[in-house]
Amino acid sequence: MISHGYIRRMVQAFEDASFAQAFGSPVHALENWFSELDVDWVLQIHDEQGFRRLLRDKSAMTQELVKKWIRALIVIVASITESVFPFPTTAADARFVKASITEMLDVVDVIITALEAEKKLQVVLDMFTGVCGASHILTPVDISSSEGQSIFNVIGNMLERQANRLSEMIASTMEEVRTLVEEDDDSWAMEISRGGGEIHNITQFIMNCIVSMMNAHTSTQNTAPSHHTENLGGLINGTINYLKGLLFTKSESCSDQSLRYLFLLNNTYFVAHVVSESSDSYLDVSWGHVLSCIPKSRFPGPIHCWINTSSLAKFESSFHKTYQTQKLWKVPDPQLRDELRTVITQRVVSGYHSYLEEHPELEKHVGRESSSPEVLQEMLGELFEG
Repeated sequence: MISHGYIRRMVQAFEDASFAQAFGSPVHALENWFSELDVDWVLQIHDEQGFRRLLRDKSAMTQELVKKWIRALIVIVASITESVFPFPTTAADARFVKASITEMLDVVDVIITALEAEKKLQVVLDMFTGVCGASHILTPVDISSSEGQSIFNVIGNMLERQANRLSEMIASTMEEVRTLVEEDDDSWAMEISRGGGEIHNITQFIMNCIVSMMNAHTSTQNTAPSHHTENLGGLINGTINYLKGLLFTKSESCSDQSLRYLFLLNNTYFVAHVVSESSDSYLDVSWGHVLSCIPKSRFPGPIHCWINTSSLAKFESSFHKTYQTQKLWKVPDPQLRDELRTVITQRVVSGYHSYLEEHPELEKHVGRESSSPEVLQEMLGELFEG
């Protein structure tokens, strides 16, 4: 991260500009700081038209700018956490920190209002993930002054408000998506007949939205779990249920009942398949690293025993860390909850059990009270209750 000395120079430049109004506003002093982070454009746009001009003049894509914005926000918060809070903090520090975060967060609404519903969701999700990540970085540290504690609280509140705002935007964007879908009410019967009951383009569109939300949900679960993650999970489940209901209702407009039910089969199978693939992605991201602690290669002699013992310790540590993190996550649907528990058990505990059978010399290293396959299986049966 950026050094304490660098931050001190930025604070001083900002403070000097505050007393030299004839030479520019304090915000002008942020240009070097933001320029090095490749987000100096944040200081140049104040409305929707300004953002559109920026896209035209820079020949940049919105997604590209948002990625730079997320990276810069993370660096700013992390640098402040490492280079300001652990040291004696002044009023000048407070002004600099607040101005930096304010400028970064104020641009969010400008960007989002310039986008149409079809393009808005991914941008909002990306920003939501970035803000949640930045907020998670802002963990309590040893703060050496009341001024530092005050800044810490201000930043935390600013990030929390923005996370709330973005969470609301995700929900309202999905409402816009529903409105767009339902406006196309009269074409369903004709399209079902013309397509021979195949997967409807609206099914694909909504599932693309759901997959985007699932990816954001997985990302925040792994890096910055919070009540916002739970809310997003609820929105995902609600949208899946909405789509299933929509398909059933729209299929009723089809006069050929055989074609109607073929349409339902094709579309509901597609929904289930995409959700199932997301379940596989969840397993890979959340539990794949646990099994990866167990080596597949065999080594001869003493090194063989040492590697296996070391790997066993890593596996146990990784398992318990992942379990403790995810134990309080919630899956409201009992069938999905049971299915997830089953597939996690099959992948993790079965792999662990096979490894122990291949290496009986490790039996004495397995703690019966905390890490036997039976104990781990029982623990996994308690996941996702919230």
